[in-house]
Amino acid sequence: MALHDKRSSIAIFLALSAIFQGLVVSVNAHFNYKDALTKSIIFLEAQRSGKLPPNHRPAWRGDSGLDDGKLASVDLSGGYYDAGDNVKYGLPMAFTVTTLAWGAIAYEKELQATCELENVRAGIKWGTDYFLKAASRRKRLYVQVGDPVKDHECWVRPENMKTERTVLQIDEHTPGTEIAAETSAAMASASIVFRKVDKKYARQLLNKAKTLFEFAKAKKATYDGECPFYCSFSGYDDELLWAATWLYIATKKPVYLKYIQEETTSASVAEWSWDLKYSGAQILLTKLYFEGNSALGPYKNQADSYICSVHPDSPYHQIYITKGGMVNVRDGANTQYVTGTAFLFSVYSDILKQHNQKVFCGDKQIDPSSLMQFAKQQMDYLLGNNPEQRSYMVGFGQNPPTQAHHRGASIPVMAPDATVNCGMSFVQYFRKDIPNPNELTGAILGGPDKQDKFVDKRWDSPKTEPCTYVNSQAVGVLAKLAVGQY
Repeated sequence: MALHDKRSSIAIFLALSAIFQGLVVSVNAHFNYKDALTKSIIFLEAQRSGKLPPNHRPAWRGDSGLDDGKLASVDLSGGYYDAGDNVKYGLPMAFTVTTLAWGAIAYEKELQATCELENVRAGIKWGTDYFLKAASRRKRLYVQVGDPVKDHECWVRPENMKTERTVLQIDEHTPGTEIAAETSAAMASASIVFRKVDKKYARQLLNKAKTLFEFAKAKKATYDGECPFYCSFSGYDDELLWAATWLYIATKKPVYLKYIQEETTSASVAEWSWDLKYSGAQILLTKLYFEGNSALGPYKNQADSYICSVHPDSPYHQIYITKGGMVNVRDGANTQYVTGTAFLFSVYSDILKQHNQKVFCGDKQIDPSSLMQFAKQQMDYLLGNNPEQRSYMVGFGQNPPTQAHHRGASIPVMAPDATVNCGMSFVQYFRKDIPNPNELTGAILGGPDKQDKFVDKRWDSPKTEPCTYVNSQAVGVLAKLAVGQY
């Protein structure tokens, strides 16, 4: 037997051994990150509501929700559907835009190199154009379009929905600090993205971000109108810190730094999500600390605390890591924590590397390369380097899922005036054990459970439903990986 053949046999044996031991087979997996990046952005296009542009890529999507806002005598067309249903929720939509904007800011050069910067800007603008409409009236912000109860009684494409498009709002009498502050953060971060290419639009966004922030803190209260799907369990202090941080970065005005230092609270946390923003703000503030603002030193400790709570090499590690290597915070759309962890670890590794710093977890020092290695591990897991040896991104890689829990993807294209029998819709489309007729290209689905097990069934929504904020957080780190920075 030739030496090459012997090496091949040994490699096969080791790979099979790893499979039988339930471990990740490929230690040095390489993926087409550029393709994954492109497709991740295409999914966000598939989530668009409103009048679609001529260059819209998912051909099976059409115009929808054109009369949104009519019940409140306001134009609320546009924006994004958050997941597999047809409701537009303000809080997750704003978080999607903020994290997409952060990715565009942190990885502008990488997105430019991969020819995706314009597509990302268009994705951000699709959200901010909607928020400008939603915040067009003074001391009022429209925060939801669609009745989730009625919506969930009918499995229908957004193009053909006939369910009532109920409009919810926050105002002086019904405040909602979290949503107002998150929308402010979205507008402030987006203003930075557009500053170089459209100064007028950037100023418009920043001015609206300022007024929304004042609105958010004028009368502090949690809004529960988006429950039970998007209840804020963490309170509003994190959103106020998050919004003030973005406003300070966008304006450099001392008033926002003073607010951060004197009027906000911050906490060491182990989670980063649409509901809990502390760690993201702490990483942004740590960058400012390294750049010369010595008063922000405590945020470096808190940012490190987040890393120490998640990184598997830390003696203070709290977050569960599956045998296959995936972060698991909770089953049900768990991939939001996977891409979120990857994004924060990637951004923080860049900041630490730039300033020749490390993370200190007790006596354990974790360097920037270790953070990036863990970020890459999370993304590689989703793209196929996992015990099931399959991709969790639709239309990408090996054995990708085909039954995304998604109305538009799971129903054949119909005429715009077609009527769907809601009572029969679940039998006709939802419960059919066949691949979706429309490929939801780029969607990162909810993902496997803590045993690394995945079931590609449309009705298993915790595993097969996509969310915009899963993909928005994948964009920046995929761009970095695509240009080989790992």
